[in-house]
Amino acid sequence: MIELNNVTKKYGRTTAVDRISLRILESGTYCLLGRNGAGKTTLMKLMAGHMAATSGQVTVDGRRVLPGQATGSVNYIESGSVQFNMKVSALINTAAELQNGFDRDFAREMVERFELDPHKKYKHLSLGMKTMLTTIITLANNSRVILLDEPTLGFDAIMRNQFNAMLLKSQQAHPRLIIVSTHLIDEIAKVTERLVIIHSGRLLFEAELNDIDEKAYTLAGPSQAVLPLLDNLNCLGKTTVSNFTAAHIYDDRITPPEGVTIERLGLQDFFINIVGGKKNG
Repeated sequence: MIELNNVTKKYGRTTAVDRISLRILESGTYCLLGRNGAGKTTLMKLMAGHMAATSGQVTVDGRRVLPGQATGSVNYIESGSVQFNMKVSALINTAAELQNGFDRDFAREMVERFELDPHKKYKHLSLGMKTMLTTIITLANNSRVILLDEPTLGFDAIMRNQFNAMLLKSQQAHPRLIIVSTHLIDEIAKVTERLVIIHSGRLLFEAELNDIDEKAYTLAGPSQAVLPLLDNLNCLGKTTVSNFTAAHIYDDRITPPEGVTIERLGLQDFFINIVGGKKNG
């Protein structure tokens, strides 16, 4: 569905996206993860045709994506996007009139679930509610690809949980490709199927979350017992204190020897280690 072939984007001497090749061919919800400045927003804008690549090619459904030639199949929303200062109900009605296949029932249900006052004007909404309304309108349209850039900024824990439920409901009603850029990986993991990590503009890692859950783990115990195990394993990083070592692994599971424990490595810790691993201990 989306293919990037050796895509690079430069701003003067700064390389924001560096020779990324990526294929996402199936519908589903995907998480795009990276540190601040990793190139996530630039990558999404390239996918949406909001800017031109310096080199390489982006295609959606086999058609090349170029600025000014948007197909309408990709909808990109970034944090802080604004709407016309109209009432909530009027914004939804306007979106429905402009977009064929707009799901009014879904939009109205989400407005009610998030307790958005349909009579309140956009500028009078909180930051979180503004973002939520924009996301609702985006998910209610018929775009085959939805790109959400940090959509939960300004949300409290309850709103983030509701947002994840909304993503699930949207996918059930209209299966398609949704890519979410976020820092809150442990929360989005509840609704995400695949993780894509970029670092310093480059594609660093890509895998199904089920694979990560199975293959990401920590071995901990006496250094003389743990360190020899690492020769045949993909060690992301390790910490040694005195004679005790905790090693973070992404590899097939092993049966550890006596005295060495094995525990699941959480997604947040997995990300920290894969981005900055092999520097500790």
